[in-house]
Amino acid sequence: MARRAAPSHLRVATRNWWRQVVGDFDLEPHHVRLLSLACEAWDRGVQAREAIEEEGAYYLDRHGSPRPHPGLAVERDSRLSFARLIREIDLDGSPDPDPRPPRRH
Repeated sequence: MARRAAPSHLRVATRNWWRQVVGDFDLEPHHVRLLSLACEAWDRGVQAREAIEEEGAYYLDRHGSPRPHPGLAVERDSRLSFARLIREIDLDGSPDPDPRPPRRH
């Protein structure tokens, strides 16, 4: 399989992890796309976490009522997306049988 370059918009640490995974596993093209999406989700979650750490988990709205930082939802959604995408790629080589019914041929 041709050598692929890590997406340049990823953070350095995430790009390095992308390269490691691509180097360690024989991935089909659709798996590489899923991996790239997982890396983007990871980076988005880190970005949200940094904003939350800098600005606080809550803020006061114009009425003085506490509201959750919008980054909390972004962080949560990014974590879920990352976990689901990694599960889809199946880097662990899950020993569990496929719960789906077999495809018709």
